[in-house]
Amino acid sequence: MNAESIAEHNGSEWRGRSAPTVGVEEEFLLVDAETGQPRLCNAEVAAAAGEFGVELQLELSRCQVETNTPACHDSRELRASLLGMRSAVGAAAIQDGCHLVAVGTPILAPWRLPISASDRYRRMERQFGVLAIEQAVCGCHVHVEVPDRETAVQVSNHIRPWLPTLLSLSANSALHRGLDSGYASWRSILWSRWPASGPPPLFRSADHYDSVVDTLVDSGLLMDERMVYWDVRPSCHLPTVEIRVADVQPTVDETVLVAALTRALVMTATRGVERGDAPPDVDLEILRAAAWIAAREGIAGRAIDPRTGRPVGARGMLDALVEHVHESLDELREFRLVRNLLRREFETGNGSQWQRRALREYRDPVTVIGLAARRTLQDSVPIAPGGESSAPDDDAASADALLE
Repeated sequence: MNAESIAEHNGSEWRGRSAPTVGVEEEFLLVDAETGQPRLCNAEVAAAAGEFGVELQLELSRCQVETNTPACHDSRELRASLLGMRSAVGAAAIQDGCHLVAVGTPILAPWRLPISASDRYRRMERQFGVLAIEQAVCGCHVHVEVPDRETAVQVSNHIRPWLPTLLSLSANSALHRGLDSGYASWRSILWSRWPASGPPPLFRSADHYDSVVDTLVDSGLLMDERMVYWDVRPSCHLPTVEIRVADVQPTVDETVLVAALTRALVMTATRGVERGDAPPDVDLEILRAAAWIAAREGIAGRAIDPRTGRPVGARGMLDALVEHVHESLDELREFRLVRNLLRREFETGNGSQWQRRALREYRDPVTVIGLAARRTLQDSVPIAPGGESSAPDDDAASADALLE
């Protein structure tokens, strides 16, 4: 998310506006157009993407890139930004003979994936060994503006119980190395091996949060604050809460759904903090159990309601989440958007369900990868060097069908 674009909206000014801004980071795999295997060409694709007006971040593995939207004021603006970025990066990838694919884990991959050329990543490889060179997972990180760092920590406390529900909705990594992993989000299981990952503990204050992080860094467990990989955290460089629980989404509209729910959740929590409401005192082990089941089952199966510790259905938890944030969605005028996108998700299935259906139907991981690459650019429009779209009116019409 662009720091300059959000800086003008931070601090006390937020309290006078009806809604916080939102931005999204999307991580993608680069795969060979013929074999479907990861292509170690992120630096080359990043250079080509610059010609299309998009600045890419290089991820830990050389087969990964990341896009960052600017701060957006509504889902229509966010959708347009996401579509433009996927179009431009997809075009840059094709120039290098590969495809951009939005899946949480590689559907095909060798056991070792060389890391990107940077001093930081080399240090991570030395310090974390195999954990670093096996790392090629792709997430979707949503940044939502908050007034200050103390509020960010308290908002994180309030939204902890809903993190497993967001994970179940966003699961998009059932297939890994040619096989069904048995999990809807295998990415989240792999990611949980890192220190300071998964659901976070409850923090009394920003000072308490900083003290815990300082201890983890001073002990050598983390290299620095940037390695705090909890599913929600105060951003270390932006005036936002960063929700990191989701797999990268197969289509832009699914990213918009996750972002809209997340922004409404942060809005609801922020107002609870301002009223002085105590956050739900959810035991960390119950929350971790709920996250594990969400990773296993996705939206089709069981869940644990962390607020009660009782078993429920995953769809029931999604209904409860929508009800919890209904007032904020109404204020954003996005309740209909979320309702329509959720209905579509339940009818057609989320990313993990699509992956499994595709593998059963085609029995060929390479074919599934090719189809996933097409879905990644679904609804996108051709982008010319310089960043101009050739069909903006068609895209606007498509967005209006969901947003109004």
